Amino acid sequence: MPLTFGHEFSGIVDSVASDVTAHKPGDRVIVQPIIFDGDCGACKEGLINCCYSNGFTGLSGWGGGLSETVVLPAYQILALPPTISLEVGALIEPLAVGWHAVNASDFATLDPNSGVLVLGGGPIGLAVIQALLARGATKIIVSEISPRRKEFAKQFGAHYVLDPTKDDIVARCRELCDGQGVHIALDAAGVQAGVDVAIHAVRARGLLVNIAVWEKPVRIYMNDLVFKERRYLGVATYVKGDYEAVLEAIASGKMDPGRMITKRIRLDEVEKEGFRALIEDKDNQVKVLVEVGGGK
Repeated sequence: MPLTFGHEFSGIVDSVASDVTAHKPGDRVIVQPIIFDGDCGACKEGLINCCYSNGFTGLSGWGGGLSETVVLPAYQILALPPTISLEVGALIEPLAVGWHAVNASDFATLDPNSGVLVLGGGPIGLAVIQALLARGATKIIVSEISPRRKEFAKQFGAHYVLDPTKDDIVARCRELCDGQGVHIALDAAGVQAGVDVAIHAVRARGLLVNIAVWEKPVRIYMNDLVFKERRYLGVATYVKGDYEAVLEAIASGKMDPGRMITKRIRLDEVEKEGFRALIEDKDNQVKVLVEVGGGK
């Protein structure tokens, strides 16, 4: 308290300030929730996602998506194309995280048949899979333990789905990728065992991209990077243009993320069917959509 949660949301404009011309009442919009100061060195270089005082609407400040109404600065608002529903609009934020991570990995500079390993089949892992497919990837390997999340990964287009409790991930990645390993690994799991495996699954001069937010420190044996000239890169949320790119990919049919919504609930069901479901039954859920108002 007093923060209202919710940083992944869409809505309908109720009213605008007198100096706002880009939007009008009745517009269907989505929210890019980064809060930044605009004055620090990162912001002055255009890196608002790396702001030294950054935060997020609905996570660290201001009103969030579970509010009945919320006041936001115009820079956070983007128009939703008429062909994309408000429901799918609420998915743009996590999809943009995956899109930005793939951009940062420089996959676009590689042959589409280059091997990519995705650690984790949760919401961000699924977003990464979709972003890779939209760029033409033909060899996406996913490492996931949960049977249900393995199914989700297959449904969203992963070409190979491995279980680290049963499969030798490093050996399989080398087998599938010219005996060398994948060109890129993207970590959306954030567990020590995953990093240990991913570093060795990446070929010489390959790249391991960390997307996950960690709850505790991670151990990396630096010589595993040094002697194969592997790189380790952290990525943070998204930058200008990522939301627009995701919207374009959906509008053009390159991405179809609607199936990420595994449950739809009302605001008065949030505790039992939302929070508790994600705590007690998270393997069977990807995104739980909460309808606060009656807009479509």
